[in-house]
Amino acid sequence: MISVRTTGARRLTLRSAAALLTTVALVAGCSATGGQDAKDEEAGGTRMTIGMVSHAGDGDTFWDIVQNGAQQAAAKDRVKFLYAHDKEGGQQAELIQSYIDQKVDGLIVTLAKPQAVKAAVRKAEAAGIPVITINSGGEFSRAYGALTHIGQDESVAGRAVGEELNHRGAKKVLCVLHEQGNVSLEDRCAGVRKGFHGTVENLNVDGTNAPAAQSSIEAKLQSDTSLDAIVTLGAPIAALSVKAKQEAGSRAQIATFDLNGAVVKLLKAKDVTFAVDQQPYLQGYEAVDLLWLHKTNADVLGGGKPVLTGPALVTQKDVPQLTEYTGRGTR
Repeated sequence: MISVRTTGARRLTLRSAAALLTTVALVAGCSATGGQDAKDEEAGGTRMTIGMVSHAGDGDTFWDIVQNGAQQAAAKDRVKFLYAHDKEGGQQAELIQSYIDQKVDGLIVTLAKPQAVKAAVRKAEAAGIPVITINSGGEFSRAYGALTHIGQDESVAGRAVGEELNHRGAKKVLCVLHEQGNVSLEDRCAGVRKGFHGTVENLNVDGTNAPAAQSSIEAKLQSDTSLDAIVTLGAPIAALSVKAKQEAGSRAQIATFDLNGAVVKLLKAKDVTFAVDQQPYLQGYEAVDLLWLHKTNADVLGGGKPVLTGPALVTQKDVPQLTEYTGRGTR
């Protein structure tokens, strides 16, 4: 059984988490088949349409996992699921408006650039479309009128990383931001700074331009040999940082937010010391399922507070099960 460290004294096991999810799925599955009206049973078609708009850049594997969760819930609930993304806030607002125009029954949005999408989110709600926010900008969710927010507290997660680096003897950290202006990424680095006893320096890179991002990290490591730890804020940047470290001849340890198959391999090889898992599969799954539950039973979770899916710190000892789960696209 794999033990996953959390930010406090409590510990969470992946097996117990999986068992809980299975129970939730079974209960929801019963409601999906036993509680539907005769018309739905006879038609056998979709009950509602849900659109998701994220701030994902091209090639960001994190959002593949979010979509896997959303699609699984949509299949269970007989929901038509639509997905669109753009890293620019203005384009995100336009995508939200396009779903409003399509008269979707529910919206899932990220608030990485909250001011850019604020008006569009409120237009959706004015049109009677319930909104759930996920992943980023949780502190803005309630003010914007969303039903709830699903994700992790980024400041808490950042502090947990800083504290873990203290235990691992780090003195000077490079925090790599791969999307400038993303409030959640900024919160992560700020949290690291609060939890860490040494020095933290931010480095902005373009996460959609891998060669340039790697070169920027490499140059920084070459110019400042006192850097003994690197924190990346997304799984794809972790792999780039490993290459940059090797090219620079640095001995800095690397920690990262988020998981994918590549990061699990890097954990196994000890190229990455630990990762922060916020369970993106759950963010997609629960957002779709909660919108369906809200439509069919007027349910809301959170009581005005975020529904937290992380953080949990995972290390090399967690690799065996994580290999299985990332292989099937659920972690």
